[in-house]
Amino acid sequence: MSRTVRSIFAAGLAIVFATAAAAAQTPPPAEVEAEISDTMTLPSPVPTWFFVDGGWDMPGTSIFDGETGKMKGMVETRRLADMAIDPNGRYYYVSETIWSKVDRGTRQDMVSVYDSKTLNLVTEIALPGRILIGSRKNNFIVSDDGRFGYIYDFSPTSAVNVVDLSKRKFVTAVELPGCASLIPNPGVGFSALCSDGSLATVAVRGAKADITHTAPFFAASDDPIFDNFAYDRAKKESVFLTYTGQIYTAKIGPTPTVSAPFSIQAAAGIRPGETKPLELNWYPGGRQPLALHRATGQLFVLMHMGEYWSHKASGSELWQVDLATQKVVKRFVLKEAMNNVEVTQTDKPLLFLNDEKGDGVILDAATGEEKHKIENAGGGIISVPAS
Repeated sequence: MSRTVRSIFAAGLAIVFATAAAAAQTPPPAEVEAEISDTMTLPSPVPTWFFVDGGWDMPGTSIFDGETGKMKGMVETRRLADMAIDPNGRYYYVSETIWSKVDRGTRQDMVSVYDSKTLNLVTEIALPGRILIGSRKNNFIVSDDGRFGYIYDFSPTSAVNVVDLSKRKFVTAVELPGCASLIPNPGVGFSALCSDGSLATVAVRGAKADITHTAPFFAASDDPIFDNFAYDRAKKESVFLTYTGQIYTAKIGPTPTVSAPFSIQAAAGIRPGETKPLELNWYPGGRQPLALHRATGQLFVLMHMGEYWSHKASGSELWQVDLATQKVVKRFVLKEAMNNVEVTQTDKPLLFLNDEKGDGVILDAATGEEKHKIENAGGGIISVPAS
């Protein structure tokens, strides 16, 4: 070999030996472990939680912890669906309409049942007819014992679907012309507000139902009642609020009784609201304008300065009404106009309010202090666990 060739050959052998030596010293690659995913679970609904529809412009109902302001999870609810919480804390129920081709095709009406701990779908209960949804607290209610669900229907006229939630099956449809906005009636069935100004009571006996009415107590054409009213299952009472600010309390039972109303404005020391046009005054307004702390009988009402028929206007103030004394005991000035309000049923209650932009705020009900502000929390209906 020439000197050049021998040099190249020697260099090559050196590289080979060096590579082999390095390979001998390099430990074998560690065995790759299989990736394991985990699944978080939630406790049963906590009294300080809020359930808010429409957060982050998504079809769902967000669950927030009022103490921390943090989101805990989301229940799958489609646009304008109505959600109810199992009084026993085991399930979330959603009455909804879907189409086989997203926005067309075969229509399906159902109650979807979700596990409260995993938020997984448990089952679907098919419904006949055409249910009316639209983010209304009282379009879909659950009996106080959690056994039955009552879902407002419109096919071809006003009716209510009765569903056995324990057996997961449809029971019957009760025709209820001119009535809507449902109220649990323990041991009887349910009650509903009617366009003739009465309160209907439906005694459900299997597939049959007996319907009775109270005497008319409000004028639906002149001074209607807000449909997102409050129900106290411990006292078996409902609290209603009219567009002019009249507050009624109804004792729910086989034969409901309705108290004489009082004016929220008069309770604050100003003249009562009127139906006359161009009369400027404080009026209630918003989609969900009132919230009841049931143990203390404190009613929180969103109020705005306007005239009659401005009932959709958001509230610039929140008034606290003591139902026992029929007095406004506090007036909270809000930083932003709010459209919905709800209150926890805890010893130290928290208020959750949201506006038309979907931002939410949590306030201390005793002081009005802002505890948390949540952007894009959801601008829809607010619910809290039953207690």
